[in-house]
Amino acid sequence: MDSLIIEATEDSPKIMFDIISNRFIVSGESRPENAGKFYTPVINWIVKFEETLYSRKQESKGDSPLVFVFKLDYFNSTSAKYIMDILLIIKKFVEQDYKINIEWHYDKRDDDMLDAGNEFSDTVDLQFDFIDY
Repeated sequence: MDSLIIEATEDSPKIMFDIISNRFIVSGESRPENAGKFYTPVINWIVKFEETLYSRKQESKGDSPLVFVFKLDYFNSTSAKYIMDILLIIKKFVEQDYKINIEWHYDKRDDDMLDAGNEFSDTVDLQFDFIDY
């Protein structure tokens, strides 16, 4: 399976899912005109990646945790639904005993983004590491 890299645009985030470093980053602004068209391939990639995780686990190569990094400057309500979908997939991975860390980066002056991260964390019942910049 190849890494997934989608460059940012004016209204969609950068996606950098690197299977070598085990870092999966969503960064920038997320307000695409058609969020479903943007996020569906991303979600499909994550679902398919579970096969790779399973293989790594069987070969005892799954010792280093996966790190999902959300470093969004802004996201609209439609994007929030897809971010939630991604987090629910991550939750399934955690329930299957895959080691995963979730980082929620936010501008320390942006209380709304911190609140959004806390809300996501509470809703999906996953531990986030909150990192301000």
